[in-house]
Order: sequence, then C-alpha cells, then structure tokens
Amino acid sequence: MFDLAPDRTSNPGNPRNSEGAFLRLRDGRIAFAYSRYSGGSADDHAYAEIACVFSSDEGETFGDERILVRPDPDPAANETNCMSVSLMRMANGDVGLFYLLKRNYSVSEYLLRRSSDEMETFGEPVRCVADDMPGYYVINNDRVIRMECGRLIVPAAHHPSAMGLDGKDRLDGRAVAGFYASDDDGFTWRRISNWMSLPGGAYSGTGMQEPGLIELTPGVLYAYFRTDLGRQYESVSVDGGTSWSPAQASRFTAPASPLHIRRNEYSGKLYAVWNPVPEYYGRERAKVWTGGRSPLVIAEGEFGGCGIRWSAPKVIEDDPNAGFCYPAIHFLNEREALLSYCAGGVEETDEMCLVRTRIRKVCL
Repeated sequence: MFDLAPDRTSNPGNPRNSEGAFLRLRDGRIAFAYSRYSGGSADDHAYAEIACVFSSDEGETFGDERILVRPDPDPAANETNCMSVSLMRMANGDVGLFYLLKRNYSVSEYLLRRSSDEMETFGEPVRCVADDMPGYYVINNDRVIRMECGRLIVPAAHHPSAMGLDGKDRLDGRAVAGFYASDDDGFTWRRISNWMSLPGGAYSGTGMQEPGLIELTPGVLYAYFRTDLGRQYESVSVDGGTSWSPAQASRFTAPASPLHIRRNEYSGKLYAVWNPVPEYYGRERAKVWTGGRSPLVIAEGEFGGCGIRWSAPKVIEDDPNAGFCYPAIHFLNEREALLSYCAGGVEETDEMCLVRTRIRKVCL
C-alpha cells in the first residue's frame, strides 16, 4: 500500500493529491498520474497540476515525481486547475494524457495531449469536448475508453451556469450526460449522443453526474451515472454510443459517489468498484467530510445472454471515519490489479476524504 499524502509543510503547500490513472510504459514501469494541488486550498477549483509518479516493481513502491501539465501562469489565459486525468496508449503508439482544464467556477474544457517519448514531453492540446452548450463540464478520472472498433469515447456531465443578481456565476448541480467520440485516434472529436437526463418525476439535486461506461460486446455499451437517489442509474447503447435507452435505477446502491467499472484484459472479466451504502437519515457521520463514502467494495462480473452476472462484493476499505472514492483500476494479470482511490480522513490532518490518494495491490 502506498499513500500520496498531502504536505502542508512545503512551500507552497500541497493540500491535496487526488483522482488518478495508471499506464504501463514500454520499459515496464507503471506510471500513475494524479491531481496535485499546490497552494493553500484543497477546493475542487483551487490551483492544481497533473503530476506523475512511477513504479519499477509492479506497484509495490512509487517514486520519481514529475509535473506533467500545469495551468498557464499568464493571467490572461485564465487557467486555474488541471485535474481528473485519464491515460491511454494511443493507436499510433503515443501516450495520451486526458484531463480537465478549469478556467473558473463555471467554465471547463477537456483536453488531450500526446507524448511520443513515453511521457517525457507532451504536445499541444486537442479539445475533446466541444463547448456546444454553455456551462461547466465534468469528466472523471480514468474514464476514457476505446471500443473494439477503435472509437474513443469520453463520457461527460454538463452543468448549466448563470450569473446571479450579485454578479457571480452560479452552477446548477443537476447534470445531464452526453458522449463525445473520436474515430481518428483522438485528433478530432464530436458529440455523438443527445443529452440524457433522469426520468421525469425523479426529484434529484444531482441529476446524472460523473458518467462512466464499458463496452460489453462489440458496439454494445453500458453506461452508469452517479445520483443522490440511493442508486447508480444505468443506460445501454447498441449502436456505439449514438442512442441510449432511458436511464433507470441499477442494482448498484450508492451515496452520491461514483461507480467505476473496468474490464480485465487478461481474463475478460468485469470489475466494479463503488460505495454500496447510501446516505440515509440516522447514519452516523464521520469526523471529517466523506459524503458517506465508506465502505469501498469490489465485485466481479461476467457478461452473458442474461446481462451482467455480478459476484457478491468484497470489502476493500471500511473505516467509518474515512472516505474512499474516485477509483482507478490497472490490471497486472488475471488475478492481480492496482487500485487507486481517494482515502482521506484516516489521519487527523485530513479535513476531507479527497485530500489523499492511496494505491493498493489487490487479489481479484
């Protein structure tokens, strides 16, 4: 187990390390990129860079931290925060670095930079999510997928924003979800779906937040969405992400915290990581803010003629005074994987669960 703990004694401070993604490099090392906050604030919109640490022993230890991307220091650029990274080996051999760039509380962009020298340097950004509807976009860490046909898909949540009477931007927490795709290895992108919302009549303060997806069989996609309704919601596309079934409640009970599903490329099995206990009246509160994100569990699934058959979940973490969320999964072989997830609250210096990230090797 390896913790990327915050360091408030440094100058400038490092109040938060969170939301990462893995990639194996050609020399055998495993890279882990994450959001490294620098300054005095751990807020989602505070100054943050994309940093990376490397492991030469299959994830037992990590070191050699390097900053990959940072906001433009020119005030005219209005760049404040880089976070929510995904890593992918591109079809031409490049390393693809996907991340959110925040310009203020109501404007964000999702970008792709490529490296042809195994993450030593990165080229100019390509915008993956077109700003075809004004507002704020959210894409979680470790979310970009490549379909069997080669199509890349980014699942995005859109939050409208408007200026209040006080002249400040106000963000609507109720999200709609859409999907952006590239059919040329990430050089050009377009939105391929209509915007999706919760069914009429569902009262929700979140809408369909933080979407993710997995390809079940060629051309068939399963998408899932964080809500505050006690469950993850789900939808299916049979045409590569263009049209989707109406969203409905899934079997995954949860608080307003993201589910993450990945396929093990060695075994073909699916693995889901999430928080299964919804927040409810009377639930005991942790000593720090966690959003009810404990325990954290993992389940194994297999897709067949009757859908996905899931095993009983196994507990990864269950400290009631900590929170565990925003997982990433990297499979080492058929039976081992590296998991990363936010794990704040276990130390007295952590003021919320998002400030530290843990990397753990698990047996599947």
